[in-house]
Amino acid sequence: MSTTLIVLGFIIIVALSSYATFLLLKLKQQKQRQQALLAEREAVANTKRAKVLEDIRYIATAMIEDRCEISEGVVRIGRLFEILSLSERVAPEFPAFFQHFELIKDHPIMEARQALPKQERMKLDFARMKSEAELADGINEDAKKLSTYQLKALH
Repeated sequence: MSTTLIVLGFIIIVALSSYATFLLLKLKQQKQRQQALLAEREAVANTKRAKVLEDIRYIATAMIEDRCEISEGVVRIGRLFEILSLSERVAPEFPAFFQHFELIKDHPIMEARQALPKQERMKLDFARMKSEAELADGINEDAKKLSTYQLKALH
């Protein structure tokens, strides 16, 4: 009877060890899948970030070449930096640009603008044009820097 118990105990230990090994292998595979998925997501995010930065450089170049109005370029680039969640980080590098952006970012456009009373539209236009005139040189300098902008690595 004691030999039977020893054999039974041995079988139980082997079975539990085998099951533990099986679970460890499954855990290792799951971690590998998670790491591969994370790497894939990171690669996709980096590709999207690079595309958005390319768009920012393109718009800045268009602003320099007078193919894009100042305020339109400022709003487009400002929104792209918001998409990247980088507005606060890059604002100190482009002070005139972001000063103008803060003034005009909430101005209605298209149908919403047309729905405003004429006086309200004129008031918004005056504020925009005044800001453009005051900040034009700074915005142009910022646009030149943005036309070759490369995102600096995070610390």
